[in-house]
Amino acid sequence: MAEPGHRPKLLLPALEGFYSFAVPFSWLVIRVAVGWNLIVHGWGKIARGVAPAAPAFSQLGFEPGLFWAWLSTVVEFSSGICILIGLFTRFFAAVVAIEMLVIFVVYWKTGFSWLNRGYEYVLMWGLVSFAIALRGGGPYSVDSRLPKEL
Repeated sequence: MAEPGHRPKLLLPALEGFYSFAVPFSWLVIRVAVGWNLIVHGWGKIARGVAPAAPAFSQLGFEPGLFWAWLSTVVEFSSGICILIGLFTRFFAAVVAIEMLVIFVVYWKTGFSWLNRGYEYVLMWGLVSFAIALRGGGPYSVDSRLPKEL
């Protein structure tokens, strides 16, 4: 097992300069990917109207369906913005991880493949959101400019 702080030697040492430059931005890239994905999902519900999503929530046993449709929309859109910019990142990433856990449980019995309404997609985004909740916003975030982190 590698010791903390120990980095293996690069197979291509010529890439060391690139990695030294790029690695500090890696967490920003992850946050932007998750945040943008959530914003697009939330905005899609806002643009189409939230009411059409309500029957799907009711069919899954989430009553009243309109309340749960609005809640998921607000969670996805607001969390997406906050994760993307890195504001209260741990809190919002944890909220998203919980939402994804609920969806995971709902779709558990349908199997893995998202093409068959399985849990593949929400498992991946839930685990990434959980990792963000554990690590926080990173050096390129609004959180890093605040005196305390949530």
